[in-house]
Amino acid sequence: MRELDAPRVGRVLAALLAMQRQSWEQGVTGHALLDLGLDQQAVLLADAAVTRQHPDGRLGDVSGEDGAVNGAACGEALRHAVRAHPDERWSAALDRQLDWLLTRAPRAGDGTLFHLVGNRQVWADTLYMVVPLLALCGHPGPAAAQVDGHRRRLYDERSGLYAARWDEDRAQLDHPQHWGTGNGWVVAGIARALRLRPDWPAGCREELAGHARTVLDACLTHRGPDGLFHDVLDDPGSFVEANVAQMLAYAALTGVADGWLPAAYRDVGRDLLAAATRQVDRHGLVRPVSGAPDFTRPGTSPEAQAFHLLAYAALRRAG
Repeated sequence: MRELDAPRVGRVLAALLAMQRQSWEQGVTGHALLDLGLDQQAVLLADAAVTRQHPDGRLGDVSGEDGAVNGAACGEALRHAVRAHPDERWSAALDRQLDWLLTRAPRAGDGTLFHLVGNRQVWADTLYMVVPLLALCGHPGPAAAQVDGHRRRLYDERSGLYAARWDEDRAQLDHPQHWGTGNGWVVAGIARALRLRPDWPAGCREELAGHARTVLDACLTHRGPDGLFHDVLDDPGSFVEANVAQMLAYAALTGVADGWLPAAYRDVGRDLLAAATRQVDRHGLVRPVSGAPDFTRPGTSPEAQAFHLLAYAALRRAG
């Protein structure tokens, strides 16, 4: 496979920075900047998320978002800013975000976080938004508990895949489809958490890594001949999109770099990223992906742009 070229990566980054972004999109952009070594840009992004912090602690709140957890994705860049350039404004903002997650955000009786402020639903997406930050900031137990709570509600043992949403009040799946991006959030979120925190309670790291590998392998069984996936992994009638390949590439390559996946997954990750790279147009846009703002049809999205960069940075780490 031809080596990835820096000019393309620059186009993808430029397109990402030109996009309007919601809180979680601001967060995953920050992750990409950090992984690419663009620390100062990540600091500026974190400062912008603090400027738009909701009084209850949610970072990057744009026009009263209803997401209960999405702003936490901005926390990693903010923690970097606090460490690199100590500032009371930033440290207080990070404390407010963590306090919201740990004590005040809406949650089920067992502590599993609800994804939105306005209803009692558990979403697969939440695992990426909160688990890495909790792990990074010294709360590996609560981080692992979120994985466990989401797994018990959303994970299908038969298929090895996650459903998208669970309704706590009805005690049943609200969106039972195995949405590709939702499964990508799960595997990428665990991979990032394992990268950010090497020390976990006894047996916890192995359990998380094993689960991530199981879900990754289940997703890979649905890969098409073009190297991509359907929007709903096991529904060939849904549209083909590129971001799931990038999310899984990021997880596979991160797992190899950090030693919890065998070296053979390096080729898997490279091939997944190569398939997505063929979808980058002359403007640097990855398309088609599950498209913003409602993620129900093919389009473009900041999260897809960011995951292209995250996968590229993970490939550099994996060698």
